[in-house]
Amino acid sequence: MCGIIGYIGKNNPTEILLEGLKALEYRGYDSSGIALKKDNNIQIVKCVGKIANLEEKLRKEELLDCNIGIAHTRWATHGDPCEENAHPHQIGKITLVHNGIIENAFSIKKRLEKEGVVFHSGTDTEVIAALINQHYHGDMQDAINKTVKEIKGSYALAILNEDENKIYAIRCESPLILGIGKDEYFVTSDIGAILKHTNKYVLLGENEIVELTKDGYTITKDKKSIKRKVEVSNLKSEDASLHGYEHFMMKEINEEPILVDNFIKKYINNINDLPDLTNYKCIHIIGCGSAYYAGMVGKYFFEEDGLKVDIDVASEYRYRNIVYDEKTLVILISQSGETADTIAAMRKAINHKVDTLAIVNVDGSTIARECTYKILIEAGREIAVATTKAFIQQVLVLSLLSYKINPDDKYLDDLKQLPQQLKVLLDKTGFYKKLADIIYKQEDVFFIGRKVDYAISMEGSLKLKEVSYIHSDAYQAGELKHGTISLINEGTIVFGIITDEEIKDKTISNLEEVISRGAVPIYVGTEESGYKNQIIVPKVHKKLQPLLVVPTLQMVAYYVAYKRGCDIDKPRNLAKSVTVE
Repeated sequence: MCGIIGYIGKNNPTEILLEGLKALEYRGYDSSGIALKKDNNIQIVKCVGKIANLEEKLRKEELLDCNIGIAHTRWATHGDPCEENAHPHQIGKITLVHNGIIENAFSIKKRLEKEGVVFHSGTDTEVIAALINQHYHGDMQDAINKTVKEIKGSYALAILNEDENKIYAIRCESPLILGIGKDEYFVTSDIGAILKHTNKYVLLGENEIVELTKDGYTITKDKKSIKRKVEVSNLKSEDASLHGYEHFMMKEINEEPILVDNFIKKYINNINDLPDLTNYKCIHIIGCGSAYYAGMVGKYFFEEDGLKVDIDVASEYRYRNIVYDEKTLVILISQSGETADTIAAMRKAINHKVDTLAIVNVDGSTIARECTYKILIEAGREIAVATTKAFIQQVLVLSLLSYKINPDDKYLDDLKQLPQQLKVLLDKTGFYKKLADIIYKQEDVFFIGRKVDYAISMEGSLKLKEVSYIHSDAYQAGELKHGTISLINEGTIVFGIITDEEIKDKTISNLEEVISRGAVPIYVGTEESGYKNQIIVPKVHKKLQPLLVVPTLQMVAYYVAYKRGCDIDKPRNLAKSVTVE
């Protein structure tokens, strides 16, 4: 949920680190900082707010002329967003940056304070620096190994020692990779931060220490040498460019038609490359946030196919007493492949010796590596914190898995038309702006639907609240009379998602109930309704319908947020990849 970048090589690191921080800003933007090292001197500059604030502060400083540095952008977990809590942190000879959470930091801190250590922040990170400094007696590897045996939790660390012209890095349950350039080396929590310099990287295993010098690197675990394959990323640095769009969210929404088209072309004649779910008696679908709502859509698909499906939020699943059948498949959905709760749920399933299937966007991520099977959604790099294109690709994967169970000519015919239909819908920007004019002054908005339309409602509501800060909730339409309808006031906006023909009349009757209490309806469906405000999408096979409805709700959310002057790509309090519990 925070971003790390470190550099050692032939160049001055300041601009390289700043570039990297800007690429990582989607991971955290409460505060940021940089540490530069030359000989025995370490210079730290940090500040509150966005990277631009740090950049301005650095211009006013007389910086070390050096070739080693580490930097960090923070999303607060321990301690308020303030300069004292910003990373890097320094105690004694040790300076470091940290992603993750140290669960036993409080007890360790109390012990160290009794031993005379003075702390200057409210973070758990300072505890790590203090431990390494305490254990350091000339051997950094020994000091780091002793430290990680004392701490509990998740961490990715990039570490400087004023005695050595090196960077040390280690990870546990938090992403960190080694980047390999030409006569230069990097550590980073996201390959996108270094793509301008290299696309070659090495995945680090848990508690493996990478030691970087300007001449090379070594990887060890418990002081034993480790050999790791050098990977090559197919991502491009221009993926992080706006290409004329004002926000990444809008750019990424508009990438959906081509991504859908490419994915269809890849699998339409190679459907057997996808796993066969009929080999299993029970399917568990696990995710967080939008990934969970994509899983809800998939649950409806698979139940139509006659499969037994359970779905759970990852943070709940990991603590439940699950009874597994040997023919259980656990499907883990995660854009980053590094979502902490989803990783824990996956490992629970693996420990029970059941098969796992990863639906992820990042090859080489923890979930992609550890699952029995994986399907890459191939959405490209998604920078806006609120997911759009990745959600669509996740639903498309689930739809294709369902099609493999029950092949259907109508599905195939509609699938081929889907990218063009999606493009036409997204081009109606003027229409979405008019809807935004109706919504943006509201403080409460509701979405209602039944069956798969309820899952769509959940995602539409989440997208609106994420980027516009409007309080928004989604409800099963049939539950309105059981308490929820008391929330309806004169002028309250209610979206009615109505694409399922079998229960269309029932949901319309629920919409009429809220109208009679003063609500202003926005109808979302596949045919004209007679309502003043309506979003009409082409009618397609029911297992493709969400792929046309959800993008329209993404567009509405974007323009509402735009009208409200919100920071659309970096909503307050949110981070892109949730790598802590």
